[in-house]
Amino acid sequence: MLDKFRKAKQAELDMLQQMQEEGKKFTPYAGKRLSFADAIRRDDSGLKVIAEYKRASPSKGDINLGLSAADVAGMYAAGGASAISVLTEEEYFKGNLGYLDEIKPSGLPMLRKDFLTDLMQVEQTLATPASALLIIVRMFEDDGYLKEMIESTHAAGLDAVVEAFDEADLIRAKKAGAKIIQINNRDLDTLGIDMNRSIEFIKQKDEGEIWICASGISEPEDCSQMNGLGYDTVLIGTSIMSSPDPQAKLAALVAGGKS
Repeated sequence: MLDKFRKAKQAELDMLQQMQEEGKKFTPYAGKRLSFADAIRRDDSGLKVIAEYKRASPSKGDINLGLSAADVAGMYAAGGASAISVLTEEEYFKGNLGYLDEIKPSGLPMLRKDFLTDLMQVEQTLATPASALLIIVRMFEDDGYLKEMIESTHAAGLDAVVEAFDEADLIRAKKAGAKIIQINNRDLDTLGIDMNRSIEFIKQKDEGEIWICASGISEPEDCSQMNGLGYDTVLIGTSIMSSPDPQAKLAALVAGGKS
């Protein structure tokens, strides 16, 4: 799947390369950019929840396409989300960069969730109201470029959410300077879920790091478990988006993380 995601992003990379060759630059977003890290760091109340606007996925197909980005933004703000993850990949997740502008009125910091592999995409993200972007370790063969991608994100004033699937990914993330580490229980090579990843890897959390558990979280009890393990936050998409009442579903998950 990761190879398919890479190919799907090639047209965007070609466009960005052409812009660079023509000397064109993105204009950085001029509005207020909230701190993603501050919003998702656990406090005395317990686990935080990042709710995701997700219109489709390779494993589930279309997900509640009748809900607009603006609809979901209001539901997530009212339901108690601490931040919002916004899928911007178009081919497989039916995302769009424009959704970041539509969700901005929620007043919550946003994560651009996509398959980003080039420094030009950091500049592209900086032109949106997103506060953070996703960097998937396994998308980078070169450790030096992975480190440069993370450092460039931080230098731009954005938070880098660095995603690991396995032990090797986690080691590389830490060596590259990741401050926010996301453990994805879904292996994007196979689409299978293994919750033991989150249970085992959290033992390697170091002081000052912010850890996110992603994929496989669907019930308040799951949030309670991750709270007990010491995660700062969980990222939840499908189970909220596919619910008949996303706001109520989110509120129940948020309450579970406080128990």
